[in-house]
Amino acid sequence: MNRKLMIGGVAGLAVLGLGTAGWQATHPRDRALVLYGNVDVRQVDLGFRVGGRIASLAVDEGQHLAPGAELGRLDARPLQDAADAQNAQLALARANLAKYRAGARPQEIEQARQALTAQQARFEQADAEYRRQQGLAPTGAVSHRQLEAARADRDAARALLDQARAAYGLQTEGFRREDIAVSAAQADAAAANASKAATDLSDTILRAPEGGTVLTRAREPGAIVQPGETVFTLTIDNPLRLRAYVAETDMARIAPGQAVEVSADGNPKTYHGTIAAIASAAEFTPKTVQTESLRADLVYRVRVLVSDPDGALHQGEPVSVRVTGPAPHR
Repeated sequence: MNRKLMIGGVAGLAVLGLGTAGWQATHPRDRALVLYGNVDVRQVDLGFRVGGRIASLAVDEGQHLAPGAELGRLDARPLQDAADAQNAQLALARANLAKYRAGARPQEIEQARQALTAQQARFEQADAEYRRQQGLAPTGAVSHRQLEAARADRDAARALLDQARAAYGLQTEGFRREDIAVSAAQADAAAANASKAATDLSDTILRAPEGGTVLTRAREPGAIVQPGETVFTLTIDNPLRLRAYVAETDMARIAPGQAVEVSADGNPKTYHGTIAAIASAAEFTPKTVQTESLRADLVYRVRVLVSDPDGALHQGEPVSVRVTGPAPHR
């Protein structure tokens, strides 16, 4: 009897031990958290902002580029001619504005003053002659026709005197503020047109906005392209980003800043990185991602930055992300 009880107790302890081991092996907190996803596809289509004939292309497919590297050039002659014409218009508008602001030259003012003095003398002479004849008219020494002629001469001299006064005033007072404002606006418009022409001329050179690798070369030298037409497609690989997914039940185990290890099929190297961001909205598991959970489960997108890329991870390639950093404190 005692022997049967002993055997039963040992069997019970064995079952209990196996159950505990199984619970520990399957409990989410005791297994390594592995996420699955892909290398982010980051591409940009590049083209000239102005149209024209391609004069040269400096790079080819598969070539790695530094930020700002020259990709190609358009024939700049038409835009250079346009820029020269706009610069000439700008010089003319600025010269005209300077003339309005400076007013008349001293020689012009002196000339207007002398003309005013001469017209003043003529008027005084004509006025004196009219007054003399007007005094003689009652005696009959001057006819009515002579008197009228003298008055007409005086009135004409007065009109010329007023004209000379106005001309002298324009020379001394300068141009009206409204005329100067119009000239200044014309100069500003000419400056804007010249700036646009200079920008168009600089846009005949196509440069890489970021570092990356040339994926596609769509056009060749001699081709006529329209503004914005794709000439190159560039893949951006710095920084290298991964897009992984975490199950809703594992959300409490990760946080931004955690260290991760990244691996890809057929690549013996283990890469290192950190979790950069976690999406706040859930989504269904993408069909291109394999996880240990059911495909219908809700997951959250995780962005990972790889700190030691070497060019062996290709855009769109499936990857596994093993979370190695400590779990966040809640």
